[in-house]
Amino acid sequence: MKAVLLDKTAPIESRPLRVASVDVPSLSEEEVLVKIRACGVCRSNLHMIEGEWVKRGFPTKLPIIPGHEIVGTIDSISRGVEGLEVGERVGIQPLYHACGVCDYCLGGRENLCKRKVLTGQSVDGGYAEYIKAPYRFVYKVPDNLDDLEATPLFCPGVTAYKAVEYSDASLGKTVAIFGMGGVGQVALQMAKLRGAKVVAVSRSKKHLKVSSELGAHSVVSPEEEDIVKYFRRTNYADSSIVFAPYDRAIEEALKATKPGGIVVLGISGSIKEFPYYEEKIVKGTLIGTRKDMREVIKIAKDGGIRILVERHGLEEANEILRRLKHSEIEGRAVLTP
Repeated sequence: MKAVLLDKTAPIESRPLRVASVDVPSLSEEEVLVKIRACGVCRSNLHMIEGEWVKRGFPTKLPIIPGHEIVGTIDSISRGVEGLEVGERVGIQPLYHACGVCDYCLGGRENLCKRKVLTGQSVDGGYAEYIKAPYRFVYKVPDNLDDLEATPLFCPGVTAYKAVEYSDASLGKTVAIFGMGGVGQVALQMAKLRGAKVVAVSRSKKHLKVSSELGAHSVVSPEEEDIVKYFRRTNYADSSIVFAPYDRAIEEALKATKPGGIVVLGISGSIKEFPYYEEKIVKGTLIGTRKDMREVIKIAKDGGIRILVERHGLEEANEILRRLKHSEIEGRAVLTP
């Protein structure tokens, strides 16, 4: 099969990804082989490719096929697979597998499982024509969603859902979202579905334009206005969600959130000064569980969210990731074999 391989972590400008011919994966018990129709391009792919996550142990092997938000059709199944049939359209998210027996798994937080396996980071992912996966961690895709609009559900969709849930967004509350790329745009819609007013914060004029079209209550750019003064003038946000990968965004979110409020971090970063006397709560969020994923699919099936996508070929992976690095993609880029 055709696949995009990473042999060595390096800046994306050096074009570290190459297209190669590799063997189609062979199945073990309780696995399905999926013929990939589309795979989204995520900023976390970029972090891994450029070597920022080596200190976290990713990638766990080289060469590796990146990509973790996947839609395709089941090509074959192995012994022990239940509830799935050849030809069905399914999706795969970053959580490739979890142990199922630890306290986190048994407590409904399998995304924190210490033995979890991550798609495209621990095992070969979706920048390819085929992928194998444990059948218990694939999800049926509704017929009313096409491949391109369904694909981003399997990372930005579930990531946004979890972050909004942690933000306690609800009717009458104001939620500030810092970083309005693909994940931020979904979070905006998820928060609105809960009745919250959303303030979209981004340095990108394109992203702010899209945010307005998606129904943001207001949009604000750090390039044009002092963010802290803006939120002080508008009586602060009840909660903030940060997807912009900058320490400054975290600092601004902490100051933009009212005392007793919640700040949800969907990125890595540093908090230089924490106002403990304001009793704010800081939460981290990491993808989502299978239950979360199924909720996202249901919301999308019912027409609750819309995701803007660009379609590209596997051969364009280096260039698309370069564009993503420089915030040149309005919504979500999707690779198709």
